[in-house]
Amino acid sequence: MLRRNILITGASSGIGLGLAREFAARGRNLALCARRLDRLTELRDVLTKTYPEITVEVRQLDVTDPSRVHEVFEDFRSALGSLDRIIVNAGIAGGGPIGRASDEEGNLALLRTNVLGSYLQCSAAMSILREQNAGHLVLMSSMSAKRGLPGPLATYAASKAAVASFGQSLGADAVGTPIVVTTLYPGYIRTEMTDTSGGEIPFIIEADLGTRLLAKAIEREPGSAIVPSWPWKPIAATVRLLPTRVVAKLS
Repeated sequence: MLRRNILITGASSGIGLGLAREFAARGRNLALCARRLDRLTELRDVLTKTYPEITVEVRQLDVTDPSRVHEVFEDFRSALGSLDRIIVNAGIAGGGPIGRASDEEGNLALLRTNVLGSYLQCSAAMSILREQNAGHLVLMSSMSAKRGLPGPLATYAASKAAVASFGQSLGADAVGTPIVVTTLYPGYIRTEMTDTSGGEIPFIIEADLGTRLLAKAIEREPGSAIVPSWPWKPIAATVRLLPTRVVAKLS
């Protein structure tokens, strides 16, 4: 099934930006939202000039604002006529060890965006898809969701585990309906977020390759997918079995 009208949150940078480019090249109409409207406007202008056959709608959105999330999603549906695929991608990294006062605000901001924000996006998305009785919901989790991680990764890993749980729950809810739910677990893909992390990042791949592989996985519409599969599938299977003393060294 061709999903012609695609909504992508967090589309001003990183994976969201890469997916917008990928699906524009495939001739899809796009509904793009993020906090940085100036970047979205520039992206819209580039995409519509390169691919004049597509429609690109952009809106400013803070995904932690409950009324605004529903308003923007409904506005996109009105503008495009339907939303055939909704990609819940908006998220942030950062934070620090749990229990350290200097990291408290960063951890809370991360949880508000990644957990509350993802919940609000899923709520708005499922309301629309159920009303349409059709569509594809995609949630962007992370390989970090596969095992609780120590130190500065603790809150981020927990937030992405929550996203994965939302996806699994909604996938179960959608069984026997025309709605498809996909949860994606990306490995390390080079983005602005990873560039500010500092240090060497193992198994990282470039943004163009990463978003191309993610788009390919999304088009297959599986219940879940690890992207790229190598080396992350073996890692996912192994990391669950690691003793806590070994996991403690992963920070």
